[in-house]
Amino acid sequence: MPETQYRLLVLVALGDAASSEQLVLRLSEDDGLVPVTAEDLAEGDHADVAIVDDETVGRVRAQGVPLLVLGSQATQRPAAIGAVLPRDADTALIAAAARLAAAGYHIAHASAEIDGRGGATDDRLGGGLLAGGEADHEASPIRLSPREAEVLALLAEGASNKVIARHLDISVHTAKFHVAAILVKLGAANRTDAIATAMRQGLVLV
Repeated sequence: MPETQYRLLVLVALGDAASSEQLVLRLSEDDGLVPVTAEDLAEGDHADVAIVDDETVGRVRAQGVPLLVLGSQATQRPAAIGAVLPRDADTALIAAAARLAAAGYHIAHASAEIDGRGGATDDRLGGGLLAGGEADHEASPIRLSPREAEVLALLAEGASNKVIARHLDISVHTAKFHVAAILVKLGAANRTDAIATAMRQGLVLV
Protein backbone atom coordinates (compact mmCIF):
# COMPACT_ATOMS: atom_id res chain seq x y z
CA MET A 1 0.00 0.00 0.00
CA PRO A 2 1.60 3.32 -1.02
CA GLU A 3 2.53 5.70 1.74
CA THR A 4 0.44 8.85 2.02
CA GLN A 5 2.69 11.84 2.51
CA TYR A 6 2.03 15.47 3.23
CA ARG A 7 2.73 17.71 0.25
CA LEU A 8 3.94 21.24 0.90
CA LEU A 9 1.80 24.02 -0.52
CA VAL A 10 4.31 26.41 -2.11
CA LEU A 11 3.22 29.91 -3.12
CA VAL A 12 5.34 31.25 -5.99
CA ALA A 13 5.04 35.05 -5.99
CA LEU A 14 7.81 36.55 -8.10
CA GLY A 15 7.58 40.08 -9.47
CA ASP A 16 7.32 38.79 -13.04
CA ALA A 17 4.16 36.71 -13.61
CA ALA A 18 5.73 34.72 -16.44
CA SER A 19 8.69 33.77 -14.24
CA SER A 20 6.27 32.67 -11.51
CA GLU A 21 4.36 30.43 -13.92
CA GLN A 22 7.60 28.96 -15.23
CA LEU A 23 8.87 28.15 -11.73
CA VAL A 24 5.50 26.63 -10.77
CA LEU A 25 5.79 24.37 -13.80
CA ARG A 26 9.32 23.31 -12.88
CA LEU A 27 8.47 22.67 -9.23
CA SER A 28 5.34 20.70 -10.12
CA GLU A 29 7.62 17.85 -11.17
CA ASP A 30 8.50 17.34 -7.49
CA ASP A 31 5.85 15.00 -6.08
CA GLY A 32 6.32 16.41 -2.57
CA LEU A 33 5.35 19.97 -3.50
CA VAL A 34 2.15 21.66 -4.64
CA PRO A 35 3.34 24.92 -6.24
CA VAL A 36 0.75 27.61 -6.99
CA THR A 37 0.65 31.28 -7.92
CA ALA A 38 -1.34 33.81 -5.90
CA GLU A 39 -4.12 33.60 -8.49
CA ASP A 40 -4.34 29.83 -8.07
CA LEU A 41 -4.30 29.85 -4.26
CA ALA A 42 -7.75 28.82 -3.12
CA GLU A 43 -9.57 31.01 -0.62
CA GLY A 44 -8.78 29.84 2.90
CA ASP A 45 -5.63 27.99 1.87
CA HIS A 46 -2.46 28.89 3.74
CA ALA A 47 0.86 28.27 1.99
CA ASP A 48 3.55 26.36 3.89
CA VAL A 49 6.28 28.45 2.28
CA ALA A 50 6.41 31.27 -0.29
CA ILE A 51 9.04 31.82 -2.96
CA VAL A 52 9.52 35.54 -3.60
CA ASP A 53 12.07 37.97 -5.01
CA ASP A 54 13.27 41.43 -4.02
CA GLU A 55 10.22 43.01 -5.65
CA THR A 56 7.61 40.97 -3.78
CA VAL A 57 9.25 40.08 -0.46
CA GLY A 58 7.68 43.07 1.33
CA ARG A 59 4.16 42.26 0.14
CA VAL A 60 4.24 38.58 1.06
CA ARG A 61 6.13 38.99 4.35
CA ALA A 62 3.02 40.33 6.09
CA GLN A 63 1.30 36.97 5.63
CA GLY A 64 3.63 35.34 8.15
CA VAL A 65 4.66 32.53 5.79
CA PRO A 66 8.29 31.30 5.77
CA LEU A 67 9.94 32.95 2.77
CA LEU A 68 12.49 31.74 0.24
CA VAL A 69 13.98 34.77 -1.51
CA LEU A 70 15.54 34.38 -4.96
CA GLY A 71 18.16 36.91 -5.97
CA SER A 72 18.46 38.91 -2.76
CA GLN A 73 21.87 40.23 -1.72
CA ALA A 74 20.47 42.11 1.26
CA THR A 75 22.44 42.10 4.50
CA GLN A 76 19.34 42.60 6.62
CA ARG A 77 16.98 39.67 6.92
CA PRO A 78 13.67 39.64 8.81
CA ALA A 79 12.97 36.48 10.82
CA ALA A 80 10.26 35.44 8.34
CA ILE A 81 12.86 34.86 5.63
CA GLY A 82 13.98 31.26 5.82
CA ALA A 83 16.22 31.08 2.76
CA VAL A 84 18.15 33.29 0.36
CA LEU A 85 19.28 31.75 -2.93
CA PRO A 86 20.53 33.18 -6.23
CA ARG A 87 17.82 33.83 -8.79
CA ASP A 88 19.25 31.21 -11.17
CA ALA A 89 19.39 28.45 -8.52
CA ASP A 90 18.71 24.92 -9.75
CA THR A 91 15.11 23.72 -9.41
CA ALA A 92 16.16 20.83 -7.16
CA LEU A 93 18.00 23.22 -4.85
CA ILE A 94 14.99 25.57 -4.70
CA ALA A 95 12.73 22.62 -3.84
CA ALA A 96 15.14 21.42 -1.15
CA ALA A 97 15.44 24.91 0.35
CA ALA A 98 11.64 25.30 0.32
CA ARG A 99 11.27 22.10 2.37
CA LEU A 100 13.86 23.22 4.88
CA ALA A 101 12.48 26.76 5.16
CA ALA A 102 9.01 25.34 5.80
CA ALA A 103 10.51 23.15 8.53
CA GLY A 104 11.96 26.17 10.33
CA TYR A 105 15.53 26.17 9.05
CA HIS A 106 17.36 29.23 7.76
CA ILE A 107 19.48 28.85 4.66
CA ALA A 108 21.79 31.42 3.08
CA HIS A 109 23.68 31.12 -0.18
CA ALA A 110 27.37 31.95 0.08
CA SER A 111 26.85 35.22 -1.78
CA ALA A 112 24.28 36.54 0.70
CA GLU A 113 25.37 38.04 4.01
CA ILE A 114 22.96 37.73 6.89
CA ASP A 115 22.91 39.61 10.15
CA GLY A 116 22.82 38.14 13.65
CA ARG A 117 19.02 38.31 13.93
CA GLY A 118 18.59 35.16 11.91
CA GLY A 119 21.83 33.73 10.64
CA ALA A 120 25.48 34.13 9.80
CA THR A 121 27.87 34.97 7.01
CA ASP A 122 29.54 31.79 5.73
CA ASP A 123 32.02 30.74 3.07
CA ARG A 124 29.75 28.10 1.60
CA LEU A 125 26.10 27.17 1.41
CA GLY A 126 26.57 24.31 3.86
CA GLY A 127 27.63 26.75 6.57
CA GLY A 128 24.42 28.69 6.11
CA LEU A 129 22.04 25.94 7.21
CA LEU A 130 20.85 26.95 10.64
CA ALA A 131 18.20 25.14 12.67
CA GLY A 132 15.59 27.39 14.19
CA GLY A 133 17.44 30.53 13.17
CA GLU A 134 20.30 30.03 15.65
CA ALA A 135 23.40 31.79 14.38
CA ASP A 136 26.49 29.78 13.59
CA HIS A 137 29.19 32.41 14.04
CA GLU A 138 32.10 30.49 12.59
CA ALA A 139 32.85 29.39 9.08
CA SER A 140 33.25 25.69 9.60
CA PRO A 141 33.49 22.48 7.59
CA ILE A 142 30.32 20.88 6.29
CA ARG A 143 28.68 19.13 9.23
CA LEU A 144 26.28 16.24 8.71
CA SER A 145 24.22 14.62 11.43
CA PRO A 146 24.80 10.89 12.00
CA ARG A 147 21.54 10.15 10.16
CA GLU A 148 22.50 12.41 7.24
CA ALA A 149 25.85 10.60 7.04
CA GLU A 150 23.96 7.29 6.76
CA VAL A 151 21.70 8.72 4.06
CA LEU A 152 24.71 10.11 2.18
CA ALA A 153 26.41 6.71 2.24
CA LEU A 154 23.31 5.13 0.73
CA LEU A 155 23.07 7.90 -1.86
CA ALA A 156 26.64 7.09 -2.87
CA GLU A 157 25.48 3.53 -3.50
CA GLY A 158 22.73 4.81 -5.80
CA ALA A 159 19.86 4.16 -3.39
CA SER A 160 16.48 5.75 -4.11
CA ASN A 161 14.40 7.48 -1.43
CA LYS A 162 12.33 4.31 -1.01
CA VAL A 163 15.44 2.15 -0.58
CA ILE A 164 16.90 4.64 1.92
CA ALA A 165 13.63 4.65 3.87
CA ARG A 166 13.47 0.87 3.94
CA HIS A 167 17.12 0.45 4.91
CA LEU A 168 16.97 3.00 7.75
CA ASP A 169 13.43 2.12 8.82
CA ILE A 170 12.12 5.64 8.26
CA SER A 171 9.32 7.05 6.12
CA VAL A 172 9.91 8.04 2.50
CA HIS A 173 8.97 11.61 3.48
CA THR A 174 11.69 11.62 6.16
CA ALA A 175 14.19 10.19 3.68
CA LYS A 176 13.35 13.01 1.23
CA PHE A 177 13.85 15.56 4.00
CA HIS A 178 17.31 14.18 4.82
CA VAL A 179 18.26 14.15 1.14
CA ALA A 180 17.08 17.77 0.82
CA ALA A 181 19.17 18.78 3.84
CA ILE A 182 22.23 17.09 2.36
CA LEU A 183 21.76 18.84 -0.99
CA VAL A 184 21.55 22.22 0.69
CA LYS A 185 24.46 21.62 3.08
CA LEU A 186 26.68 20.51 0.21
CA GLY A 187 25.42 23.23 -2.13
CA ALA A 188 24.58 20.50 -4.62
CA ALA A 189 22.19 20.82 -7.55
CA ASN A 190 21.27 17.13 -7.52
CA ARG A 191 22.24 13.74 -6.06
CA THR A 192 25.12 13.20 -8.45
CA ASP A 193 26.52 16.62 -7.62
CA ALA A 194 26.10 15.90 -3.89
CA ILE A 195 28.05 12.65 -4.13
CA ALA A 196 30.83 14.33 -6.13
CA THR A 197 31.07 17.14 -3.58
CA ALA A 198 30.98 14.68 -0.67
CA MET A 199 33.83 12.71 -2.24
CA ARG A 200 35.92 15.85 -2.67
CA GLN A 201 35.24 16.76 0.97
CA GLY A 202 36.15 13.25 2.11
CA LEU A 203 32.64 12.65 3.49
CA VAL A 204 32.20 9.41 1.56
CA LEU A 205 34.56 6.87 0.06
CA VAL A 206 33.43 5.12 -3.12
